Amino acid sequence: MANTTLCTDTSEAKELYGPQNLFIKPVAKLNICVQLPQLKGPAGKAISNWEVMEKIKHMIKPETFITLKIVKSTLEFIRLEGEIENKGKIKLLIAKLDTKTVKLSGFTEVLKIRSAEAKINFPSKHDWDSYFRDAKNMNEMKAGERPDCLHLKDLPTRWFSSRNSSNKDKPSENVLRRVFEVFGEVRCVDIPMLDPYRKEIIAATKPGVIQTFSYNQDLTFEAFVQYKEYISFMKAMDALRGMKLMCKDGDKALTANIKVDFDKTKHLTDRNIRKRRLEREKLEELERLREEKVRKEKQAEADKEREERQRKDEEERERERRKLEKIKMREERQKEREKMRRMKKIEKKKREEEERMQLKIALEERKYLLAERKLNSIHLLSYLFDRVKDVKCKEDLKRHEQEVEEERIKQIKEEEERKLNEEKRKAEAKKRKAIELEQQEKELREKILKNISLKEERKQEEMREELRKKVAGTKRLKSAVIMKR
Repeated sequence: MANTTLCTDTSEAKELYGPQNLFIKPVAKLNICVQLPQLKGPAGKAISNWEVMEKIKHMIKPETFITLKIVKSTLEFIRLEGEIENKGKIKLLIAKLDTKTVKLSGFTEVLKIRSAEAKINFPSKHDWDSYFRDAKNMNEMKAGERPDCLHLKDLPTRWFSSRNSSNKDKPSENVLRRVFEVFGEVRCVDIPMLDPYRKEIIAATKPGVIQTFSYNQDLTFEAFVQYKEYISFMKAMDALRGMKLMCKDGDKALTANIKVDFDKTKHLTDRNIRKRRLEREKLEELERLREEKVRKEKQAEADKEREERQRKDEEERERERRKLEKIKMREERQKEREKMRRMKKIEKKKREEEERMQLKIALEERKYLLAERKLNSIHLLSYLFDRVKDVKCKEDLKRHEQEVEEERIKQIKEEEERKLNEEKRKAEAKKRKAIELEQQEKELREKILKNISLKEERKQEEMREELRKKVAGTKRLKSAVIMKR
């Protein structure tokens, strides 16, 4: 959103209007002036403003600027304006910067820095009292011609939109009224951007005023708030002096710098309100007449289009009728031609049928002759096949007997070979078993000898222990070491 920045420190925020999550927060700005040395070097040597800004940012660490911009730059000095989150740290930052020096790359001389808190440009009580006192066309007895109206600019649109409205891109006069009623009873509010005829009204009431366009006119808006009592106006001005607007959305907070001034244009006087209302009514009437004229023109155009469409439809129907007549005549001619073609086909079909019958008779006679020859061939082949079958059966029987004999001899050889392999496998198993028994016997013998040896050792140990006990009971051993008392 335009004109808004993320806020990370909300400790100094004061609630303005809770239902909209609106707060006010002090503006913390300081002026920084960097005195430049006289450039005596070769032409083209210049001081980098970016380097100066980076040096200043480094000097205030761990603090940071929200914004740091150059206000004025001359050959003698560079003036900067910086803004921080917390106003309570202004003195700390001034102490870090004021009377300090900074050295830039490429320059032998150091640059001296001066710093002080920036003065907030905000009207004071003396300003509006003197303005309305000295103005000749003001009457303090009339609303709008006395100090009772705030002129607000750069208010974020979404912060003042109604929560129940689907259009969040338009501010609400009711929300604006409720927000500023915390300072006192509001007589009237006006948001120019909500009036679609305002540009025409200003052009009609103030011919010399030039309308300007702002790229963020939908993101921020201008408003006028008029109070019934002077004390409410005073409370609002005192509360907003040196403040910026803050909106909380969950854990996130955004701030926006707004412009606040007292109205000098008599914007909300009864006369100007009535004048704008009359001008709006005139514009609405003109708009209604314009719409009526446009409606009539559209109606006339629609009637003309309907007549043109009807004419085209008539022409289209006439073309269709002629086209149908042509198609009908073409179809009749087509039917005559089809009839002639059918007659020719019938005659051709009769001729083809006669030729087909003659051909069929000739084919039947030929088939009969071929069938007779085929039957004779079959009888001859049957006799030959029977003779061949007898010879073949005898040969097959002899070959089968020979194969059976060969198979029997082969089975006998395989059985003998299987028996030899079985005897060999049994002999190997017996030999392997004998080797395993011999190995087990050897391991058992070693185990028995080991147990006997362990028993002998245990017995000797018991005898030594018994002998030691006997010796210990008969005689007391003296230590070779004599302890001194």
